[in-house]
Amino acid sequence: MIETASRQTEVLIAEEGVLSHPLFGGGLSGEAERALAQAGSNYADAPTAEAFLREAEAAAPDHFAVLIGWYRYYFYKGRLEEALAVGQRCLIKVAREKNFATDWREVRADDAAFGSYDDVMARFFMFCLKGYAYLHMRLGDLAEGRAAAEKLLTLDPTDRINARLLLDVLQRAESDDE
Repeated sequence: MIETASRQTEVLIAEEGVLSHPLFGGGLSGEAERALAQAGSNYADAPTAEAFLREAEAAAPDHFAVLIGWYRYYFYKGRLEEALAVGQRCLIKVAREKNFATDWREVRADDAAFGSYDDVMARFFMFCLKGYAYLHMRLGDLAEGRAAAEKLLTLDPTDRINARLLLDVLQRAESDDE
């Protein structure tokens, strides 16, 4: 079933172009799209923005665009723990769709073309893992942040996602503490 969903996603991208991909809003209902737009327009009014995000989620449960909307909302509001929780949902969703292990620690470099720009879902997984690493560092869980950043380098040794930057910042922070 997971393999079929992943294959369907690949066919959709090949046939209709990358913009039809769910990461870019493909397959999002008009109702959810309008609610996300309203959430963005009402960003400064937290209760209203959140009501529109809930409306989008009700219209398109577990759609990538809705998850990304929640993540960005929480992140830019400085609600990092909530952003992290949504980021973890994204990691698991991508893992299931790509047929990876749902624990990012168990994902292997040969599970996908992580260093390629062509594999949209693998790239999104990398961005989610980078956000996971960053948020853990910001929240003070440096060991978990380091482990996730190091995993990024294992998955893509060419470091197209720029995970090394997170490790460099962490190393400088640790040097300043000593």
